Amino acid sequence: MHRVIIDTDVAMGAPGSDIDDGFALALAVGLPDQRLELVTTVNGNTDVDTATTLALELLHRLGRDDVPVVRGAAVPLLRPQHEHPARERASEVPPTTRHAGNGRAAAAIVEHVMASPGEVTLVAIGPLTNVALALALEPAVARAVRSVVVMGGVFLGHTHQLRMPGEFNIWVDPDGAAVVLASGAPLRFVGLDVTRQVRLTAEQADAMVRDGGAFGRYAGECTRAWIDFLDTSHPGDTHTLGTCAMHDPLAVAVVSRPELVTWQPAHVAVETRGDVARGVTVADLLTSRTPPEANCEIATAVRADEFTELFLRSIAGVDPAATG
Repeated sequence: MHRVIIDTDVAMGAPGSDIDDGFALALAVGLPDQRLELVTTVNGNTDVDTATTLALELLHRLGRDDVPVVRGAAVPLLRPQHEHPARERASEVPPTTRHAGNGRAAAAIVEHVMASPGEVTLVAIGPLTNVALALALEPAVARAVRSVVVMGGVFLGHTHQLRMPGEFNIWVDPDGAAVVLASGAPLRFVGLDVTRQVRLTAEQADAMVRDGGAFGRYAGECTRAWIDFLDTSHPGDTHTLGTCAMHDPLAVAVVSRPELVTWQPAHVAVETRGDVARGVTVADLLTSRTPPEANCEIATAVRADEFTELFLRSIAGVDPAATG
């Protein structure tokens, strides 16, 4: 059994907002060989208070009110927050009667990991601020954590966006990412190189609404709204019309299904200065005569069809009545 903490800037449930982080939580609940034990929230796709409320609401919908949620960092580690259009769409959130746990995310991560050395995997699917702060509070976390799986970066390509040269999670807090990369923790990065290839279609979203249970119907409606938004706001991306990427669920899936992707040892550095290359990740694939020491593994290829089959089967099997 893989014991999991998810650190997230979840936005699923806010009108017109990204949905893959919500599906990541659902997948961690739906996979029988994973046990979601803690959720921590961070500023990113939306502000941290909204992310905290949405995490509580999603866990309630998933029948997992037993999973503690702890609020995390409201701003990046050092540099000011760069605004992102998605944040403007997350202003309306559903009411919730449940409250987040006491304390702060970084301290909660330290406590949970250090209580069970070698047993807990931390899945970071938002900016790495909380993870960096946890490592600063207790550097021994780097040796005690089973692994850290990060949805972040792009290593064999580019974002092709001047306004956001780095992948979003790294771009929001490049300094936090640099701390994590220098920590010596066992790191696996699942970046845009592979996550762009795993996609949910409008037809699959409609099938969730039609055939799914209570969570499936809700998630399908959120997905269809997100796909419609993407099609309207990015009409030039004809090869992705009618679909959306499942970035964060892939990071959850590889915790217990690492064979879904191809792993490559690498030494990764991140640009923390200036704006032209803010958050850009540079991966040395260790092919030179005198390569640097590897500080992580990066995903370079993905079995997209196998992931999609696993994802849809697991989400269809989520039964709040059974898990609550």
